[in-house]
Amino acid sequence: MTNRKLSYKNQRVGDLSLFYREAGDRSKDTIVMLHGFPASSYMYRRLLLELSDDYHIIAPDYPGFGNSDFPSPDTFAYTFANIARIMDAFLEAINVSSYVLMIQDYGAPIGFRIATAHPERVRGIIAQNGNAYEEGLSAGFADSRVFWKNRTPETEQPMRALLTLESIKWQYTFGAKNPENISPDTWDLDFAKISRPGNDQAQLDLLFDYQTNIALYPVWQQYLRDNQPPMLITWGVNDPFFPETGAKAYLRDVKDAEYHAYQTGHFALEEEGADISEKIRAFMKRIA
Repeated sequence: MTNRKLSYKNQRVGDLSLFYREAGDRSKDTIVMLHGFPASSYMYRRLLLELSDDYHIIAPDYPGFGNSDFPSPDTFAYTFANIARIMDAFLEAINVSSYVLMIQDYGAPIGFRIATAHPERVRGIIAQNGNAYEEGLSAGFADSRVFWKNRTPETEQPMRALLTLESIKWQYTFGAKNPENISPDTWDLDFAKISRPGNDQAQLDLLFDYQTNIALYPVWQQYLRDNQPPMLITWGVNDPFFPETGAKAYLRDVKDAEYHAYQTGHFALEEEGADISEKIRAFMKRIA
């Protein structure tokens, strides 16, 4: 653990205080790790330590998630476009302008919005169950599609079910080789943050806005074809939301894409973090 520095910081962006974890030496290559739903930068806790000897790592919490400010959904637009805009401004505020993006779940639509706005800043992409293809959406999105077509209290109910402790635990354990390998701290922490008064509305707004990501898939795919960013794809193939077809779809568009499949679920880092860490290290050396 020599020379491995980890800090917990806050950065103001407009009226918001954004929490982020920072590890490693800023003079080294930077990896920006963007978390998924219903998680936070906590999901990258192991990678921050394991990779910080050789790399500079930034892992922020989005507004309404983790330890970042939680503005009221009455006054703040919980949309992917707005959160991507804020995270882009966050990176500029901390003077990070060249980086590899690591994207998982919600991190994909946020990261691809940043990448398409600044293709010259993105040195590579690490996708861990972060989807950008229509075929990468499972039948588990059936209730979401009904919700997107007509948002009512009735169509919201299956979405609200995603915010329960039981559902959040299931998202971590479904498809895992051994659920006993996964700490309950993960779902307990996520549930505690999701359960703050008013956060259900914020999360429902984001779940409703998810349809805007699908509309942009062709734009992001064109970005990949045009820019050919080096890609490392590490995928839990038992993911109930984003099946392996979404992982393999990247291989059509990116010539320099490296794919590794893992027999685990949506949060592959929980069971396969050690191996994924080594794959990231080799990938970063390859693109240096």
